[in-house]
Amino acid sequence: MDLLQSYADDETAESPPQNPNSQTSDQSPSPDSSPIRMLPSKSAAPKVDDTMLTLTVAGEAARAQSKPLDPTQHLVGFNPTYEQLWAPIYGPAHPYAKDGLAQGLRNHKLGFVENAAIEPFVFDEQYNTFQKYGYAVDPSENSYIGDLDKMKECDAISVYNIPQHEQKKRKLEKKKEKMEEEGDEGDVDMSEVENPATDTWLMKNRKSPWAGKKEGLQVELTEEQKKYAEEYAKKKGEERGGGEKPEPLLEKSTFHGKEEKDYQGRSWIAPPKDAKAANDHCFIPKRLVHTWSGHTKGVSAIRFFPKHGHLILSAGMDTKVKIWDVYNSGKCMRTYMGHSKAVRDIWFCNDGSKFLTAGYDKYIKYWDTETGQVIQTFTTGKIPYVVRLNPDEDKQNVLLAGMSDKKIVQWDINSGQITQEYDQHLGAVNTITFVDNNRRFVTSSDDKSLRVWEYGIPVVIKYISEPHMHSMPSISPHPNGNWIAAQSLDNQILIYSTRERFQLNKKKRFAGHIVAGYACQVNFSPDGRFVLSGDGEGRCWFWDWKSCKVFRTLKCHDGVCIGAEWHPLEQSKVATCGWDGLIKYWD
Repeated sequence: MDLLQSYADDETAESPPQNPNSQTSDQSPSPDSSPIRMLPSKSAAPKVDDTMLTLTVAGEAARAQSKPLDPTQHLVGFNPTYEQLWAPIYGPAHPYAKDGLAQGLRNHKLGFVENAAIEPFVFDEQYNTFQKYGYAVDPSENSYIGDLDKMKECDAISVYNIPQHEQKKRKLEKKKEKMEEEGDEGDVDMSEVENPATDTWLMKNRKSPWAGKKEGLQVELTEEQKKYAEEYAKKKGEERGGGEKPEPLLEKSTFHGKEEKDYQGRSWIAPPKDAKAANDHCFIPKRLVHTWSGHTKGVSAIRFFPKHGHLILSAGMDTKVKIWDVYNSGKCMRTYMGHSKAVRDIWFCNDGSKFLTAGYDKYIKYWDTETGQVIQTFTTGKIPYVVRLNPDEDKQNVLLAGMSDKKIVQWDINSGQITQEYDQHLGAVNTITFVDNNRRFVTSSDDKSLRVWEYGIPVVIKYISEPHMHSMPSISPHPNGNWIAAQSLDNQILIYSTRERFQLNKKKRFAGHIVAGYACQVNFSPDGRFVLSGDGEGRCWFWDWKSCKVFRTLKCHDGVCIGAEWHPLEQSKVATCGWDGLIKYWD
């Protein structure tokens, strides 16, 4: 037996050292394991017997079962018991163990601090309670630690939840004790100690503005309280629509071109003489030819100059409106600054000499394109989401605006007076589109419905609302005037007839793009053969009008491609704008 033991010891000494961090690194024999080992043979590779293997595994398992499982161990050489599997796991390694990890784990000047699942406010509350009273809540066991007698005496209150009357009572008690120590009895009434919220106490302190209006008791508000009360009343008044209207921002404009008039006296907004359509056939653009960058934030809308397209107007979320040259230099010609918040929508008059802007500062402004002067300012105290002028030549002084308070408001620009209100929608109004030779107009809203109005008559003549419908934040008329395309937020473009019945054309549906949540503009090519739209992933999509199939997609912007417009004369050129602050021109 001694001989066998000596051979076993020699074999153990010759075995390679094991990893000191592993769970089976303990080489001390277990009382449960047998010390008997088989004699090694004389050959270079000793023969391993099944009996030796069984005894060795049993010994290792017995030693391993005496310790919990290591969660970092990927291989376990025994079958753990149920208690071992559900035992608490080991925590992280000690950050100051002499294994070279101390500096890597140090995240605080005093050492290593672990994140704990406890809110900062709760921690501060218990910390301050322990510092003051000597007890605190143990979050791991839902029990109290520290001075339990003091905890029972104070009814387990913390420093943050002492009742108001209790605080007043303690102050009065301290005051009484102090007077007794100084030898002055004082006149502390014990009824005050029992019930501090009495008229006697209030008369002496006069600090609570919530004490009732008793006779002889006057509460004076501080200047800060008065100021807060005035601001609160003003805010409430604005929410009800009866408050003061916001002050308009002082308008100014900067011209960036060389000269406002050329040597012949023509204005810089005059269209070039050679601006004519080459043919009536449109083509899908393929490449980027120019990029306009001047807005410091996203661009929310773009509009080509009517009929000629030699200038392009852009509305920025940086509160500025800019107009850019398309034909010649490709530079910014003028910047219009008059809004204090992001500009939501823009719209040219028929000849392009004037345009409208609508901003989130609740103002609509009518600008002179050439000089940059503001001709008229309109507001109802609500945010305008869309602005349009009546397309008729004799009604260019009629402004319609869809507001955040569910109304469509009609102004006379010349007088500045509201002449009509169309109030039927149940949500903010997003679009206004004139149809039927401008005798009617269609509006869409956040209430997921379409409503058709007779111009000048505030009565809905057609109401379209189906359970499957979604909100339609952009609508564009087809060049032939018989259809309108509506960008639906369920990632499709729907086509409605503008005839008497305003029916949905179920045969025409354009899909494939992702626009859910974005008011991406939908538009047509001048010949009506193609439908185009931006999407939420920065692409511009082109569909064939007849087959409804995707013709081409262009990766235009890094963020959302919110606007896309076809040039009115150049049949293969398209402008896009996005939330990356860029306007791009494609050919």
